Amino acid sequence: MDEDDTPAAPPRPPEVRFAVLGTVRVWRDGTELHAGPPQQQALLAVLLAGAGRAMSLPQLIGLLWGGAEPASATNVIRRYAGSLRRMIQPDLPRMASGQWLVGGGGGYRIDVDEDSLDLLGFRALYARAREARDEGLIDAAVRLYVDALALWRGPVAAGISAEVRGHPLFTQLDNERLTVAVEAADLALRHGEAGPVLASLQTLADQHRLEEHLHSKLMLALSASGRQAEALDVFHRLRDRLRTELGVEPSAVLSEAQQQVLAKTPPPAPSQARDEAERRSDQPVRRRHGSLLPRPAQLPAAPADFVGREAEVDSLLRQLTAGERTPPASSTMIINAIGGMAGVGKTTLAIHLAHRVADRYRDGQLYVDLRGFDLNGSAMTPAEAIRGFLENLGVSPQQIPDGLDAQAALYRSFLADRRMLVLLDNARDAEQVRPLLPGSAGCLVLITSRNQLSSLVAAHGAHPLALDVMSTESARESLVRRLGADRVDAEPEATQTIISLCGRLPLALSVITARALMNPRLPLGAMAEQLLEAKGSLDAFEGADRSTDIRAVFGWSYRTLSDDTARLFRLLSLHPGATFDVHSAAALGGLTVRRTRPSLAELVRAHLVAEEAGGRHRLHDLLRAYGREATDSYDTADDRDAAHDRLFRHYVQTAHTALRLLDPAHLVTVPAGIGPPAAAGPSSVEAAVRWFQQERLTLTAVVRQAVQDDRPHDAWRLARLLDSMYERVGHWHDWADLQLTALGAAQQAGEPLGVAHAHAGLGRAHSLLRRYESAEEHLCRALVLFEALGDRVGQAHCLRQLGWLMTRTERDVLAIEHTRRALDLYRAAGHLSAQADSLNALAWYQASLGACEDAVTSAVRSLLLYRRMAAGGGSGHGNTWDTLAFAHHHLGNLRRAVRCYERAVRLLRAGGDRYNEAGSLSRLGDTLALAGAAEDARARWRQAVEILTPIDPDWAAEIQEKLSATVSAS
Repeated sequence: MDEDDTPAAPPRPPEVRFAVLGTVRVWRDGTELHAGPPQQQALLAVLLAGAGRAMSLPQLIGLLWGGAEPASATNVIRRYAGSLRRMIQPDLPRMASGQWLVGGGGGYRIDVDEDSLDLLGFRALYARAREARDEGLIDAAVRLYVDALALWRGPVAAGISAEVRGHPLFTQLDNERLTVAVEAADLALRHGEAGPVLASLQTLADQHRLEEHLHSKLMLALSASGRQAEALDVFHRLRDRLRTELGVEPSAVLSEAQQQVLAKTPPPAPSQARDEAERRSDQPVRRRHGSLLPRPAQLPAAPADFVGREAEVDSLLRQLTAGERTPPASSTMIINAIGGMAGVGKTTLAIHLAHRVADRYRDGQLYVDLRGFDLNGSAMTPAEAIRGFLENLGVSPQQIPDGLDAQAALYRSFLADRRMLVLLDNARDAEQVRPLLPGSAGCLVLITSRNQLSSLVAAHGAHPLALDVMSTESARESLVRRLGADRVDAEPEATQTIISLCGRLPLALSVITARALMNPRLPLGAMAEQLLEAKGSLDAFEGADRSTDIRAVFGWSYRTLSDDTARLFRLLSLHPGATFDVHSAAALGGLTVRRTRPSLAELVRAHLVAEEAGGRHRLHDLLRAYGREATDSYDTADDRDAAHDRLFRHYVQTAHTALRLLDPAHLVTVPAGIGPPAAAGPSSVEAAVRWFQQERLTLTAVVRQAVQDDRPHDAWRLARLLDSMYERVGHWHDWADLQLTALGAAQQAGEPLGVAHAHAGLGRAHSLLRRYESAEEHLCRALVLFEALGDRVGQAHCLRQLGWLMTRTERDVLAIEHTRRALDLYRAAGHLSAQADSLNALAWYQASLGACEDAVTSAVRSLLLYRRMAAGGGSGHGNTWDTLAFAHHHLGNLRRAVRCYERAVRLLRAGGDRYNEAGSLSRLGDTLALAGAAEDARARWRQAVEILTPIDPDWAAEIQEKLSATVSAS
């Protein structure tokens, strides 16, 4: 290679360093950069404090705004992230990710190491200091401790807002510094080297004016340096602050340090201190006054019949284990927020978990029922709860200061450096809980609430644990535990009915189980019958008192809702489907989507509605029953009828929008009076298919609801809108059931046109289900009705479907005859897309009879018609390319056949026609196999099997046999 051809060396990336131990700072190639406006600096501080950990957008929003974020919060973060990237790398192209601030997974992280971030450098020096100490290299260890502390230039992230700095992400870093300083002081004092650590201790004591452990080390270091008067002055000033600000006396550790200064005795060796701590750990906990205090053990009794919840229990135990493995300097308090609907077993799980891990918290357990959803509205205030905790920790009522802030500070001081378990049961919201959180990293906090405590997750790093209803297996096991295996096993069907009608809700199961225990001779079958008779009502779940009465328990949650949200909840109970989206919720409420979202979010937070993937929501059956009782009480019959009407219009409009995307040439129109197509409906073929798959069962329920509401005309017209979607997506048994409902509705309405369309739909569905005899019967009935009505397009549709049916029953000549008649009728009606579809069908039948040249001619004529249509031909265009490929295959033009099949697959996939896409893939595999491309053939067959397995398992099995045979042969 010539010298001139040598590639230039890539430009050296800039050297970038970050600092967060003090003010937030950035350097590039030795030059300090301005980190931008305050909020941008706060974002950088958060990412640096994360020290390379990825931070999701919800976490960042919670940290920066603390639950009061603007609507534009996500965009603000992204804009600041882009600004930071360009600040660090000025030549970075717009929208590029950059080298240091890395995006991905819905968030950001800073890519740093111990050389580029002072926090990681501090931790690395601390780790090396401990290694040197453990190896007996005391001088080296002290130097490393001092070097680590020297990296701190002030409080972590100094200069950013106090609200952001108050987050545990930052306070825990300040605690790391304290831990290292205390360890350094212990080592230095024991070996007579107090001087090197004195400056760090003095700086930290100025910042942490009430931290007694730190001040005790400062006193001893001053004394060891010959400055006894200053050491005693530290004691006296701190004692005065404790009395004035907290109303308490100095703790034992501070008093002991004072005595050592007065006596000039050296501090105990670290090993002696540890031995003493271990000896004391088996003794009652010492109160701050020095007197003995029994450990609180307030947990309620462990639930005797606890079953299931293995995943939730394992999740908590893993968190605890991970926390115990974390180095002391970076350990954090573990907070678990257990949420779920009323009666789902939150308290039972929390108490079970607490008993499982209680032995890990040697200093005791605190428990309080916060009465967040008390029927009388008497939720406990945080001040009441803290006063109760303090009294149980040995503080007399006279010593408890006034004011919530002072009480919370005293409470945290008592729990400092202790391992305690705190169970806050039945919390109303985060504001009730926040003052009750300890400040000690060694504590575990379990919280239960019917509301989502999202601000605790965002601002305090709580682990959310959303509790669902029990599994069927766990529900059955709970019945076995209470009623005995013999009684449950003797009536398996009744047991399953009870579990199903209780919705697998633990409280409902408990009510029914208690009734069974009180009536040991009553068969479970009789109880199941009672539940079936009361289905849709909560009468069967009345408990002995309000705490076990389902109606009362649900009422506690319902009464916390705002008026608008309570109304939406009541109307949602009228929705006939298992799940719903925000658009159908808005239709029921007669609201805009924008006004509906906050109410829906309130219901989700209250666990009255469950949020599922894909923007779907679900209402538990028993909550639905409660909502229907509530709407009967609060809303008029006209209100309910209007809600049903709005929902029906919404589904008709959206179905029409989806149909226009899937089949642009389809002639079906929206029924009169429904209104224009939905503006918020699906906007692409993929979205239309996805919408139909999500709403399929709901649409069937809406059709049936229309029949119940005495709207048979609307019912059969909505069913007709769905024909083309079912044909593409599958679920033909459901399609047949829907058309039976439509047939009954049309007959009830006395509309022959509706009867004809229902018979035609049944004929097509039965054809695909291979029920050929009944399919022909329905199609012939439809044909007669369309002829009587003079509906040429309806006649042609039936004839074309009969042609398809003839090929399935080996009557190919008759298939061609029916198809030619259909083509003539379509021409007379001027229906271009149907003419093209019929020419395609004719071409297929011609190829099946061996007239492949004629088939090519008919297929080309079909394609020319599709080209003439401005709206395109929907999936029919792809089907014609498939037919052309089929003809070329049988003419021996294999290369041309492959190209045509590949084009057909692309068009059918784009049109959302999964069934015919699978057919093209199967036939493409046949052609590739004949051409010798066996592996490519098998790949296409596998794709076809994957599509067809849920749609047409019989056809999928046929292709799988072919695939298995070729694999065996190879």
